[in-house]
Amino acid sequence: MNLGEYNKLIILRDTEPGLFLGDEDDNEVLLPNRYVPEQFEIGDEIEVFVYLDNEERPVATTDNPYILKGDFALLRCNAVTSFGAFLDWGLVKELFCPFKEQAFKMKVGGWYLVHCYLDEDTERLVASSKTNRFLSNKELTVEQFEEVDLIISHPSEIGMNVIVNKTHLGLIYKDDIYQDLNIGDRLKGIVKKIRHDNKLDITLGQVGYRTIEPNANYILTELKDHEGFLPLHDKSSPEDIKETLKMSKKNFKKAIGHLYKDRQIDIKPDGIYLK
Repeated sequence: MNLGEYNKLIILRDTEPGLFLGDEDDNEVLLPNRYVPEQFEIGDEIEVFVYLDNEERPVATTDNPYILKGDFALLRCNAVTSFGAFLDWGLVKELFCPFKEQAFKMKVGGWYLVHCYLDEDTERLVASSKTNRFLSNKELTVEQFEEVDLIISHPSEIGMNVIVNKTHLGLIYKDDIYQDLNIGDRLKGIVKKIRHDNKLDITLGQVGYRTIEPNANYILTELKDHEGFLPLHDKSSPEDIKETLKMSKKNFKKAIGHLYKDRQIDIKPDGIYLK
């Protein structure tokens, strides 16, 4: 029976406080009455989330928390005490973040990107906003040009730091950002480059020649959605292209060159036209 995770358990017996559930190792946990399904039978299997209640006893719930053990999420601070902060993670008992695990002192009402883990000393689920210490690039599990899952972490002077596949730390340079990014956002990206020290350069688009087809298809879609015309051409400013198509001028020129050679568009002084 794993704390901080979903568990598939067997309904053992119905009691006054709720259903007692068990696993194959004879561990038992209470599912309080408020979470008991309308219809059930003893012996049925049920999926529940298991964590510790206010008295530090394992308890099950059918509610879905905003974060699981080992994951990252943007959570709101509901209270701050002399012990630390308490975060709303969608369950009755709030998720505790001790002061020592706060990258910056948390304030009530603030939103913070945190990692949820099981504290070995207290055997409690706790949060930490010091997310980088749960990431490592020592042994990479990704390759160049691979598509990866990203979580926007925190800005830097040269771009935006991102969590890659919940495992590694990466960076999107400012020149590769063509959309609004907010801490906690989840999106797809591409490993643009792996540096000699295993630092990961990430882009939100494809890389090199791989950009031509997806960007060309995107421009075709935009042309169709705008009655076959876009007021952009190879002399347009990078700012106008970024504002309209969320891509760099370099990628835009490659894409329209590809479309022009395929005779799918005309390029005129006032913009591009769908043939």
